[in-house]
Amino acid sequence: MGVGAPLPHSRSAGARSPFLFHSPPSPPFRDEVPRLPVLDGTDLSVAARSTQHRFHRDYDLSPALGYGDRSYLGPVIEARSGVQTSVRLRNRMGEHPFAADVDLSLHGVPEDFGSQPPTTLHLHGGVTRPRFDGHPEDFIVPGEALRNRYGNGQEAGSLWYHDHTLGTTRLNVYAGLAAPYLIRDEFDTGGEDNPLGLPAGEFEWPLVLQEKVFADGGRQSVRSVRLVPQGSWEGGAVGDRGLINGVVWPQLKVARGLYRFRICNAASLSVWNLHFSDRRRFWVIGNDLGLLDAPAPTREVRMGPAERIDILVDFSDLRAGESVELRNDEPVPLPAAAVGAKPMPLFGRFVATSERGHTGPVPTRLRGGSGRPAVLSPVARPERSRDLTLIQDLDRRFPPTMMLLNNLHYDDEDIERPVQGTVEEWNLINTTPDPHTIHLHLVHFRVIERQRFSVWRYKLANHRPPVGTRWTPSADRFAWGSPSAPKQWESGPKDTVHVDPHTITRILVRWPDRAELGFDPDQTFVPAGAEARMATTMPMSTAEDGRLGGYMWHCHMLDHEDHDMMARFRLVTG
Repeated sequence: MGVGAPLPHSRSAGARSPFLFHSPPSPPFRDEVPRLPVLDGTDLSVAARSTQHRFHRDYDLSPALGYGDRSYLGPVIEARSGVQTSVRLRNRMGEHPFAADVDLSLHGVPEDFGSQPPTTLHLHGGVTRPRFDGHPEDFIVPGEALRNRYGNGQEAGSLWYHDHTLGTTRLNVYAGLAAPYLIRDEFDTGGEDNPLGLPAGEFEWPLVLQEKVFADGGRQSVRSVRLVPQGSWEGGAVGDRGLINGVVWPQLKVARGLYRFRICNAASLSVWNLHFSDRRRFWVIGNDLGLLDAPAPTREVRMGPAERIDILVDFSDLRAGESVELRNDEPVPLPAAAVGAKPMPLFGRFVATSERGHTGPVPTRLRGGSGRPAVLSPVARPERSRDLTLIQDLDRRFPPTMMLLNNLHYDDEDIERPVQGTVEEWNLINTTPDPHTIHLHLVHFRVIERQRFSVWRYKLANHRPPVGTRWTPSADRFAWGSPSAPKQWESGPKDTVHVDPHTITRILVRWPDRAELGFDPDQTFVPAGAEARMATTMPMSTAEDGRLGGYMWHCHMLDHEDHDMMARFRLVTG
């Protein structure tokens, strides 16, 4: 018996768009949510492998990618704050599941990327040395291995690890190369006796959420729009099936009590407004990089690709057999709506058993006082303000579109060079009709506010030069309405922020220095797969004397990141 209004489990309740691909039937709640296995220790080894995975019991096996012994996604890596974790990654992939979808026009991607797919390893949210950050040009090909060392010099938080290869990130992550990475500390221990009183063990679940489209037989597909020929970058489109931990529309049997869900939006494109079918209240206790000062009660939470939320949900009011669904009602972006896309409405359901679960109360405080971490530091005053633009431009291809930061390509040299030890305000000016999620490597930031602005007046007053020339005029005098502060659940430390269309999103970034980090953030390095790189036709476009350096900031809508919404930054000493 479900709680809440019935929901049509299809791409839309009306006619199917002739411009879109549609998944074959997949009745909901046929499968259980799988629990991802945990990999802990300080010296780990995983392989990126070609696999076969069944996404729904009525579907055939589909070509996929996975880490370790997983047929899709990977194990949850659990690390300890302040204790280094070494991860050796081996590339054991065969032909890519999306070999026919590799776009050879992106960044000089060679043909053999379909038959000999490369991979990198990025710890998303990690404070890592440049050589271990998963630089998109620091990839390894099948038969090679790399070793990344993560210092874990940060508080407990919900990180994740995934591929970051130049030009094919969207294909590799969608195919399965992603998984949670949880940092524990003396407060958020993961044990049932943790001093914060949080649900643990069987009552704590990492949940990786995605959207997909499936071809005949249940084969996963990156193609959503029929008008775009295979082998061409599509720009991103919404899916019509929701997944939890690699399964379409599953169910999770829950005891009647409090649960902790560590949710990661691992979708390629979609922003979601998550809620339960009965609009029940839940509590956000943390976001990307750790705990809030206190739980934030809400009935819905909005999150874009790569964002994470840490929530508590109380199922004690459900009778045995009753259920609630995890749903989404975020409108699709305007370009997707123009071809008939509708919101993907459902991820799965939670079915109550007769058992009693975690019976402790929702904590009133998470930070400050005995047995809790220190309260979050107040927002600092910035020493510099930067205006940065998000741009959609024409391209000589089909679809004739590319995405840019500051009107520049990824390999342009006009990059940001913030000074170590300073605080900056970044004004992210979205001139496009699409939402974006902007991710900064290495650093943690705070969301300050968002404000709409008149794009047509902004563009009329500021002529944009040809692509390749920086274009970052201030949008302040074109803003309208009152700025909106972030929701309470968005107030913690973050590494990714959703940037709405025609909106200025302001974030405050603190740039750490060498002494604080314990390493030189501006150090260059020789790529792990340098010899194999020389055997390919793909140049190291940002290398100097064969060495790479710097960190990335980019849109985490993966199609946008691949073409060409990614840039480097370097932390300089002044």
